[in-house]
Amino acid sequence: MNTLIKLLAPFSLAFILTACGGSGSSAPSSGDTNVTIPVVSQAKVCAVPRPAGTINPQTNQLYGDVQGKISDELAWITSFVNTTYLWYQDVPPVSTSSYFIGATVPYVDPATNKASTEYLSSNYMVVDAYFNSQRSPLLTASGKPKDQFHFTELTADYLAQSTQGIQAGFGFEVALLSAAPPRQALVAYVTPGSPADQNGIIRGTQFITINGVDVANGSDLTTLNNGLYTPVAATAYTFVVQIPGVTGTSTITMTPVTVTLTPVMNVQTLPAPNSQVGYILYTDQIATAESELIAAVNQLNAANGGAGITDLVLDLRYNGGGYLDLASELAYMIAGANQTAGKFFEQDTFNNKNPFGTTSVQATVPFHSTTQGFSATSGQALPQMNLSTVYVITGPGTCSASEAIMNGLKGAGIKVVQVGATTCGKPYGFYPQDNCSTTYFTIQFVGVNYLGFGAYADGFIPGGTGSTANNLPGCEATDDFTNALGNPAEASLATTLYFMHNHGACPSPALGISGSAMLKAHAAPILKRSPIRENRILRPSTIW
Repeated sequence: MNTLIKLLAPFSLAFILTACGGSGSSAPSSGDTNVTIPVVSQAKVCAVPRPAGTINPQTNQLYGDVQGKISDELAWITSFVNTTYLWYQDVPPVSTSSYFIGATVPYVDPATNKASTEYLSSNYMVVDAYFNSQRSPLLTASGKPKDQFHFTELTADYLAQSTQGIQAGFGFEVALLSAAPPRQALVAYVTPGSPADQNGIIRGTQFITINGVDVANGSDLTTLNNGLYTPVAATAYTFVVQIPGVTGTSTITMTPVTVTLTPVMNVQTLPAPNSQVGYILYTDQIATAESELIAAVNQLNAANGGAGITDLVLDLRYNGGGYLDLASELAYMIAGANQTAGKFFEQDTFNNKNPFGTTSVQATVPFHSTTQGFSATSGQALPQMNLSTVYVITGPGTCSASEAIMNGLKGAGIKVVQVGATTCGKPYGFYPQDNCSTTYFTIQFVGVNYLGFGAYADGFIPGGTGSTANNLPGCEATDDFTNALGNPAEASLATTLYFMHNHGACPSPALGISGSAMLKAHAAPILKRSPIRENRILRPSTIW
């Protein structure tokens, strides 16, 4: 069975800890200025060192690479994992001698535990494959891999996405409704101004062929995966697509460009009779989101002649996470000063070695009441909505720092209503660490909210009345690709509005909400994207 599930690399963003903010800030967050960085052997000893004088843009310090061998990089990985990995005791001993260019080695997909083999044709593939072996092989109570989030990324690519919000592509986000033949790949959303947007591609557009290869049943997975996820630079791709509202198929040829992501979109108050309801589509917790989130909150506060909104629908169904400090900022803007006073957003616990030497204060992420300097000037007071309830639309791609928004608000006493599908289940995070031009992501902490809850490794579950704390009030709903995001007729938003106006009741498909939106809805999609966009990231002040 040919399955279309390739990613750029085996990576996924959780909570990300970073050395400093984006433009406009040099101050680290979360009290981590004095974090003690443990000694890790063979650091910066590289098979291919960066040129002397190369500056780390996050710290404005020299990388300091020196000449070494690939075995030095593997020794560093061993020490790094053994020192900082949350579950270092679980890691089986693996000899580094089997990992070299030209070798074929075992490789396990962290998300599924599916085993395969990989031929190592480059230094990067060698270090990535060995790092892949250095993770817990255990399972959760539900049978999921205990660690689904262990990955690497080329440092240049990581910095481009996380700090600048740029990636190579066409500007469409793909949702797979079926990854195996007969496959079905649709567009979940489009980045404004991108080639996809300029060519009329919209949400719900279905891919029929890519460079002549049939998407549904074709066997040339390289062409399909490249066209959908990893396009080759300066290469033209011809897509035959079915665009909603357009008769027949359309043929569109595009060449990949550097796309600047727009993480905050569709900010609006809904049409009457829901003019008091605000809606925000939030897709990526990257540095550029800070200024966009502030603008969104200011816009909603100014709505209705300055009266603002009474209810907020926060659409996180495609938000895989990112910077934990941004999650804290948004949670503060939703709840406001009074409801967060004297409470923290998240407290993180490391392994029993306490490898970073953190105190309880340093391991606590506050509700940030001021900007952290990602893309807005640091230290500015954040606007506030002062809401006691928030409605969150979720999907299986809602992960990590996005789940932290829900958990952090819940800990502060805000009622979190969840509509959609069960989230990915990632209460874990890490400090991304560069060594020799590769950035490594290994789970290093688990986070809990002010009430001490963080046990949602199997996700937050919508619509439950059960006793478990990860079972939230709300309704299950499907991802409706027949309507635009933010359209009250879209199934998940229609369900949210129904719950809001019917005393917490969930609709039946037979009710025919908004033109039978529920009946037209599709199943929860599979999102295949860079793991950098599916994580919880903290910000350390120094590097290894």
